[in-house]
Amino acid sequence: MWVAGVDEAGRGPIAGPVVAACVVLPRAHGVVGIADSKRLSPAQRELLARRIQQQAVAWAIGVASPREIERLNILQASLLAMRRAVYSLSLVPQRVLVDGQFVIPGVSLPQVAIVDGDALEESIAAASILAKVVRDRIMTELDRLYPQYGFAQHKGYATELHLERIAQYGACPAHRRTFAPLRQLGLFATAAEVEQHVK
Repeated sequence: MWVAGVDEAGRGPIAGPVVAACVVLPRAHGVVGIADSKRLSPAQRELLARRIQQQAVAWAIGVASPREIERLNILQASLLAMRRAVYSLSLVPQRVLVDGQFVIPGVSLPQVAIVDGDALEESIAAASILAKVVRDRIMTELDRLYPQYGFAQHKGYATELHLERIAQYGACPAHRRTFAPLRQLGLFATAAEVEQHVK
């Protein structure tokens, strides 16, 4: 039976996409050290991500953009990214294990939602590593496009430096302008206003 683990990275930041990964591991894979991505250093995540990609039966990534986050809300955008990851797999798993409280809407496969699944299920932990590594790479690319914000350093989280740069330069297309820190700065206070500015 192919069992897929699904997790996401990037719900908390105020900039950048939310990224989900779906991973199907073989029963005997030989990848040592798979754990919740939050407990690993960036170097450990990068190394494990390469090994997971090499050893996995299948893996895939799904992304939801800042505009989709603004339009749908972060929970629904996270579930959208997860659905995209599941349906991007090169095979159809018989079961999907989802990190968190919710199963994925629109996925017509047997699913189990597992709170703290990245600490309990190896396939979910593997997905958390891939999702985090891919999202960090995206934020590094965004740093090259918008170097004034320091995205490579804080990965879009609401650090003091990040908020200072937003106050200085305003929001860029990578920002989630319906999130509280940006609303408080008066930048596109509602999703409707965002849509008017991005069309």
